[in-house]
Amino acid sequence: MARSLVRVPPGVRPPFEVYLNGVRQQLGRDYTVQQGSLVFQRELRKDRISGWRWFLGAWGVGTYRQDDSVDVRYERADGSPAVAEKLDIEVVP
Repeated sequence: MARSLVRVPPGVRPPFEVYLNGVRQQLGRDYTVQQGSLVFQRELRKDRISGWRWFLGAWGVGTYRQDDSVDVRYERADGSPAVAEKLDIEVVP
């Protein structure tokens, strides 16, 4: 079974909240943290839109594929809230 790694951006320190497709995830149940990455024990995917699919979409023809989005909500060093959106996903065997 493939798993997915999402690197946490520099400056993000615990505590933080993780969202997958807008749904809050729970540490230990939905993901773990290892060496500065969020580890999901399932395959997440980001949809890459080719020129052909973009052209079809411009004409109103929809092509839908899995497109997961991982966001991290945290506080900056000065205490202000911040969100790291649509983080890169790496699938590993």
